[in-house]
Amino acid sequence: MDKGAIFLLEIGLILLFANIGGYISKKFDQPAVLGQIIVGLIIGPAVFNVIKATVFINHMAEIGVILLMFIAGLETDLEDLKASGQSSLIIAVGGVLFPAAFGILAVFLAKSGSTFQEQLFVGVILTATSVSITVQALRELKKLRSKQGMAILGAAIIDDVVGIILLTLVVSTVNPSEGTSIFLVILKIISFFAIALLFGFGFSRVITKYSDVMRREGRLLTSALIFCFFMAFIAEEMGVAAIIGAYITGVIFSTTPHRNRVSHEIQKIAYSLFTPIFFVNIGLKVTFEGIGDSIMLSIAVILAAIFGKIIGCLLGAKISKFNFRESLQISIGMIPRAEVALIVTSLGLKLKVIGHDIFTSIILLVLVSTIITPILLKMAYKEKKLGSDNIA
Repeated sequence: MDKGAIFLLEIGLILLFANIGGYISKKFDQPAVLGQIIVGLIIGPAVFNVIKATVFINHMAEIGVILLMFIAGLETDLEDLKASGQSSLIIAVGGVLFPAAFGILAVFLAKSGSTFQEQLFVGVILTATSVSITVQALRELKKLRSKQGMAILGAAIIDDVVGIILLTLVVSTVNPSEGTSIFLVILKIISFFAIALLFGFGFSRVITKYSDVMRREGRLLTSALIFCFFMAFIAEEMGVAAIIGAYITGVIFSTTPHRNRVSHEIQKIAYSLFTPIFFVNIGLKVTFEGIGDSIMLSIAVILAAIFGKIIGCLLGAKISKFNFRESLQISIGMIPRAEVALIVTSLGLKLKVIGHDIFTSIILLVLVSTIITPILLKMAYKEKKLGSDNIA
């Protein structure tokens, strides 16, 4: 067989197993995303090793998460997002402080001989939130546009920005030659959001004004994709995650008359090809090498990460006047860790601040957090009798 064509077989198998996993998951009354992640785990190196996460598959998966966040932006009401700004900030603060503190404590207690720099680095790793898992689960539950959904999206964006700043500070302390000026980082982040707002809403006015022209010959979908990828690239280059650029692009398009049409056409592309690959790819990246040597450390890190987000975000949501059940829904939505945590962990290994035992722990955290979040969200949103939604 021509090895150059192997990727076609791999993509076909991934889509086949993604659909099977999603179908089985729904049969058990769980979100399809859960089945897709588990299928990736089964067919990947962790179990049967049928398919590996190649560079090509990783790129396809990256497009999948970018389109997923673009769709989330399209489904966001800008006024609702603005209204949730203060509560998102408070939730984000809790979602950064508690996981960071718990992470430092977990490594201190579970790893003898660990340095404060290693403990601090783990604390920074645990501040990240991978909201893409939550977005898909909330979409399936039809709760993405709820006030809890808006609070989660807003808090996740703030989490990422704060995490980037904290990472810069820690790297500058650990290895000054690798560090970047904190003022430069903040300036780049502010510049990105300024560019996004000015250029984005200018673009929004143009396509609104020339609405009839944009409807012809698929120009609308093409323009949306071009703008989405450009903004994702600019976000990444300026130190903000690509998914934030994609999400903001979706919010911008949500203010135009083309919102529903763009959303419908993007969803056909995303959900038939790219997003299933993204969720399966999460499972493909998991390996169980070295887990037995650091099982107690892994358990400590996972518990610190999960309960840090739950406690911190729940308190933040309660302060923001959400009731207990709504606060719990928000805090569960902030649990997942994925690409950002792995990137920061890889940087820690490169700088020799953390060991391979920490890296293994974060791999396990990514697996556990992505699997349990859809399940817990389903339970948290399950309709209850006796008016339990009104628990204060």
